[in-house]
Amino acid sequence: MTVAAEMTSLETLAAGVGQLLQGRGMTIAVAESCTGGHFADQLTNVPGASGWFVGGVVAYSNAVKTLWLGVPEELLQRHGAVSAEVAGAMAEGVRRSAGTTLGLAVTGIAGPSGGTPAKPVGTVYIALAAAAKTEVTHHCIQRDRREFKIIVGITALDYVRRYCLSR
Repeated sequence: MTVAAEMTSLETLAAGVGQLLQGRGMTIAVAESCTGGHFADQLTNVPGASGWFVGGVVAYSNAVKTLWLGVPEELLQRHGAVSAEVAGAMAEGVRRSAGTTLGLAVTGIAGPSGGTPAKPVGTVYIALAAAAKTEVTHHCIQRDRREFKIIVGITALDYVRRYCLSR
């Protein structure tokens, strides 16, 4: 799939997610690290997004993860910024701060540097927090930075879509 086709898929998926959220009376906020605001951009491109998208935080540094999202420093020290535990805490923090039904968070290593044998470039954790439960998925998407962001966007929005369809 080309980058242009992936972008079209993401735009269509964002619109579909928006319809599902609105139809169910749900709201969402996002906390992004490795995607740098990409989700918020895609969601706000959907007409009527203000009815279900409350806002987002680009939490690129650990300090922002702690100060703005309430991620405990102990989690960052023990597991690292790119971990299931931190992704879950980010999603819970943005959901709590924004007062939304759902909180979506991503943290990962877009590359081309920063990877390790345990967490290679392309590692990403996607978390979705709701009142009853927070779920986190792990993926390894080894592409260039732009493609990484697009594919993470599609993957995360599909995660939200599936959650909404199950409600």
